[in-house]
Amino acid sequence: MNAAALQNEAELTVHPLSAHIGAEIGGVDLTRPLSADKVRAIRAALLEWRVIFFREQFLSHEQHVAFSAQFGELTVGHPVFGHVEGNPQIYSISKFRKATRFEGQSLLRPWTGWHTDVTAAVNPPFASILRGVTIPPYGGDTQWTNLVIAYEKLSAPLRAFVDGLRGVHRFAPPQGASGTDAFNQAVTEHVLVSEHPLVRVHPETGERALYVSPGFLKQVAGLAPRESQALLELLWEHVTRPEFTVRFKWEAGSVAFWDNRTTAHLAPVDIFDLDFDRQLYRTTLVGDVPVGPDGRASVALEGSPVGAAAALAQN
Repeated sequence: MNAAALQNEAELTVHPLSAHIGAEIGGVDLTRPLSADKVRAIRAALLEWRVIFFREQFLSHEQHVAFSAQFGELTVGHPVFGHVEGNPQIYSISKFRKATRFEGQSLLRPWTGWHTDVTAAVNPPFASILRGVTIPPYGGDTQWTNLVIAYEKLSAPLRAFVDGLRGVHRFAPPQGASGTDAFNQAVTEHVLVSEHPLVRVHPETGERALYVSPGFLKQVAGLAPRESQALLELLWEHVTRPEFTVRFKWEAGSVAFWDNRTTAHLAPVDIFDLDFDRQLYRTTLVGDVPVGPDGRASVALEGSPVGAAAALAQN
């Protein structure tokens, strides 16, 4: 029996990392094609734990894409900020990438920086797969939060209220800051604005999740500005409660794979106080159009769905 067959027969292990979210997966080599059983087991762990982690997986761009493709159709690296040259399905998460550079001092609050990937699109990615390449010896941890448990922990009256609400998502600098020329040019050339339900029904599990990405959700449709602000700040504070989260310490060769339909995450800012470089690469998988508890689907206010056709067009 060859090595690939042996690794596919090895038992996959799942080690939970916190009460509500995050598990480390062992017994698998992501550089090789996976058996159907391992693909099913990894997907099941993803649905249960929202974000799963792998260690010592030293993937090339090509292997990263091949692993990702076993779980869905890949999107362009990023629909607004582009991709790695020659690799249209890979997005560079570098320390000083233009997507995270703003001018001025943003208003810092407990939920600042938390976001769900690309919710400005009408069909945000189903999942994101991020691999660590150059990792500082300390600092640079990423955090994720479970939006399903956050919904379940709301009071029943508030759950009933938010079940029927919808919000407008767009790319924009955080409050108090302004976009750099590079940021403004990118978001002008690739406009994405969508209206999503505040509560999203998971298409595979039927669970309800608070779909309230702090980085993209700008207002609640139909509410007065002050009403919208007060409600969103309450929900953002709630979804980032520490007991709903997991914090991951990166190493070179680490891979994080998260369900974008049930999580938000926080990229580190402590790296800007360190002299170390930090380089990761991400793929994303084409997502479906969110649907709320009332059965209403999201609608695109500006821009087109994000999918493989966009990746080919930008290649």
